[in-house]
Amino acid sequence: MISGTAVGIAAVLLSLVMALAWWVVISSGRSGWADTFWSYGTGLVGVIAVWWAEGGAPAGRGLLVMALLALWALRLGTHIARRTLSGGDDPRYAELRRGWGERYRSQLFLFLQIQAAASLVLVVAVLAAAGNPAPLGLGDMLGVAIALLAIAGEAVSDAQLRAFKANRANAEGVCDVGLWSLSRHPNYFFEWLYWLAYPAIGIGLAYPWGWLTLLAPAMMYWLLVHVSGIPLLEAHMLRSRGDRFGAYQQRVRAFWPVPK
Repeated sequence: MISGTAVGIAAVLLSLVMALAWWVVISSGRSGWADTFWSYGTGLVGVIAVWWAEGGAPAGRGLLVMALLALWALRLGTHIARRTLSGGDDPRYAELRRGWGERYRSQLFLFLQIQAAASLVLVVAVLAAAGNPAPLGLGDMLGVAIALLAIAGEAVSDAQLRAFKANRANAEGVCDVGLWSLSRHPNYFFEWLYWLAYPAIGIGLAYPWGWLTLLAPAMMYWLLVHVSGIPLLEAHMLRSRGDRFGAYQQRVRAFWPVPK
């Protein structure tokens, strides 16, 4: 069973984290801090929620879930923070700012609070996985394998893109090397794959709450593929790279890393 108190605490903390993220983005002018706060905040609040739900003494599956979530948050949050500190910015937010115009500040605040709500869905999935009363078993091993593969795959994708951009000869090019030759957004694919770890850990025939873990991969797929991921980023790439990116779209699938 999921602790309602833990969910309530998580909701308040996530809202505060993203309100702070809004202030930092507006003050610094760097939108990358929004996703940095989202990644670290989701991980930290998720760990706190599991700790609270487990009565301050998590063990077994609770500790496993906390460790996987912390590893994900540290990897992703640190990657985005480093990119932001180096002067890089997220083109998705540039697209949003262009559309919002003079309403940018108020709309950004609302957008980041919606991100806090999305984080709460992820935390609920994590809590559901941690609450599975069954003994540790094959499902947990499968979940760990999925999570580690996904974190490694996303890290490799990010490293390949970073190396491509570091070469001045590629300044106006489109990254189509390594995993990027199989998917236009391999980092998004592996981000989605990570959240499949929690259904593997949490779903059990005698544990109906475990089905809530499916909310995480379902929501992440919808957001990444249809809402704030691929559509915004590809609109920017078409504007900045034109026909080069259009040709890349024809050759390579948007999400699934398999030959077209």
